[in-house]
Amino acid sequence: MAKAKKSIFFCQNCGHEESKWLGQCPMCKEWNTFVEEKTAPAKSGAVKAVREAEVVSLSSVSTNEDERVRTGIRELDRVLGGGIVQGSLVLVGGDPGIGKSTLLLQVCQRLSDMDKKILYISGEESLRQIKLRANRMGEFKDTLSLLCETNLDIIRGVIEQYKPQMAVIDSIQTMYSEEVASAPGSVSQVRESTNVLMQLAKGMNISVFIVGHVTKEGTVAGPRVLEHMVDTVLYFEGDRHASYRILRGVKNRFGSTNEIGVFEMQKRGLAEVENPSEFMLSGKPEHASGSVVACAMEGTRPMLMEIQALVCRSSFGMPRRTAAGLDYNRVNLLMAVLEKRLGLPLSNYDAYVNIAGGIRLSEPAADLGIVMAIASSYKNKPVAEDTIVFGEVGLSGEIRAVTMPEQRVAEAKKLGYKTCIIPEVSLKAVGKEPGIEVIGVKSVNQAINYLV
Repeated sequence: MAKAKKSIFFCQNCGHEESKWLGQCPMCKEWNTFVEEKTAPAKSGAVKAVREAEVVSLSSVSTNEDERVRTGIRELDRVLGGGIVQGSLVLVGGDPGIGKSTLLLQVCQRLSDMDKKILYISGEESLRQIKLRANRMGEFKDTLSLLCETNLDIIRGVIEQYKPQMAVIDSIQTMYSEEVASAPGSVSQVRESTNVLMQLAKGMNISVFIVGHVTKEGTVAGPRVLEHMVDTVLYFEGDRHASYRILRGVKNRFGSTNEIGVFEMQKRGLAEVENPSEFMLSGKPEHASGSVVACAMEGTRPMLMEIQALVCRSSFGMPRRTAAGLDYNRVNLLMAVLEKRLGLPLSNYDAYVNIAGGIRLSEPAADLGIVMAIASSYKNKPVAEDTIVFGEVGLSGEIRAVTMPEQRVAEAKKLGYKTCIIPEVSLKAVGKEPGIEVIGVKSVNQAINYLV
């Protein structure tokens, strides 16, 4: 008689296995993450293949700069650390309709123009749908080949026979292996599919891009072990109804994980935004209270952005506080500093703080900009148009140093700003910068007395 299929419970967060359902995962401590899946019994008479492993010394391994392939899209190359590393496995995640498939098809277009052999494998769209999207982008060379298939065994055979230099899998949740007795998109299928693609990428020295769906929490669907298996994890951020997109590197074995790339969705696809600061500040109101320009660092790139605040007297017993693009608790903390150290009675006022453009900011260097915007709106006095601020605010009201102040001041000077308010301890690192007045402040009180 055939053996009955055994049930195994997998944690969707970390991939931990258990023989029975548990409310909390003993590994990652997350609740209600176990799902049941059927596993097929092992084939009888299976013989393990034994092969000799070759041990080499570290000094005998050679590395060449030619192993990176530039895509021609500078924003993507920046996030990847200088280009695509041959034999790497890259995971691209993001909300539906954000532009993941569009970006990868543009990468295929640029690489095909360089006479690279590309294979685009789609499990969600037909050949006609891919062709319609490609027509909007322009002409493609014949070095780009398409395959609509979800069976991983067939895909593996095609890749081994076609031997492309780059392959795109769109998406990993639609792929399935006949050796795994579960539905496509399940924990077992996603893990097995990624493992097969990883072996192909490393064994044949093929660069593989994987498109991953995201959950309502914003993480890639499937087990967290998926992110551990790949070399690079890229996330597309931004509202799909807005024109801009931000590509952020969350994990990168071949480069920095703090870099971002900024794109704008246009009719012909995603266009690079070479000056994100100017893009984020477009439409800034003139002589309006509660509007302050701050500078944040995204990796090695300084970005100027507008912080807006609206403070008005509350009509309720409990004042309302709203933070869009900023940490809500951080805004409450800074308002408490203003009330304690400067005596502003903000406990009777509603406060709405926003980062213009919809970008999300978590760097402490924006603290001084938030404080200045709230104080400007409360006093109804606008901050000078040619002034930017940055600095971390402590609980005693002191202004603390931030990283890379010289790059921030240089970015402000490039965009035509005349005054820059920075922490006093950072003056030595910046030095004298011709064309812009750099002013150091020790406390929030000193900064507000100067600006407002």
